[in-house]
Amino acid sequence: MREARFDERGSVIRWTEADGEGPAVVFVHGLGAASTVYHAHIAARRELAGRRILFVDLPGHGISDRPADFGYALEDHADALAAVLEAARTGDAVIAGHSMGGAVAVVLAHRRPDLVRRLVVTEGNLDPFPPPTAGSSGIASYTEEEFVRGGGFARVLERVGPAWAATMRLADPLALHRSAVHLVRGTDPVMREMLLHARVPRVYLQGERSGDLPGADGLRAAGVDVVTVPGAGHNVMFDNPAVFARAVAGR
Repeated sequence: MREARFDERGSVIRWTEADGEGPAVVFVHGLGAASTVYHAHIAARRELAGRRILFVDLPGHGISDRPADFGYALEDHADALAAVLEAARTGDAVIAGHSMGGAVAVVLAHRRPDLVRRLVVTEGNLDPFPPPTAGSSGIASYTEEEFVRGGGFARVLERVGPAWAATMRLADPLALHRSAVHLVRGTDPVMREMLLHARVPRVYLQGERSGDLPGADGLRAAGVDVVTVPGAGHNVMFDNPAVFARAVAGR
């Protein structure tokens, strides 16, 4: 386990790492998740054999610190991720972000293009104010006080199902709520615009069961490789690991 400071108080973002050669692959999890849980099985596949791989837990999630005075905006998460890449001396890395992690990866590429070789965004949030069915919308529907101290966190854990609840329990409720609120609000410019104008190779993975990706034609026109993954829902890496691994490996 390694760590890097991400705020003035000395709070640290932590990651685990597998040694290897070639451009580093950096996995970034979604809201209320943890990178090793979602991606360790992908790193073990032959498509990524011998590669250097980092599993990063964003601030407030997993094994990373959870300061109460941190903003947890997408830009804040992206800056913390940049601190990881600088401390790990990855150079320009392949950033593979899932859901909220995909949005963070897009913001990172916009703010620090020197750290990004290629983007693999899996069902990442591209637009503000997603449908009410989205997990972030449900969390953000509470006030911070209601969610953190009024029982909202417990109610959400009951609704999301055992798999997501297993990692969501590892997240700090305050960090989870603030991250969700900022994810719903989006960025300026919005994440979609950042992805459209990023000057690195970009892949967007959409699970077949999730339906058509809004604005897919516009993304393709901008050079984004939009891939519909057969038999997969939101968690593409679990539902179709072979296609996911090939996309991350660039094959």
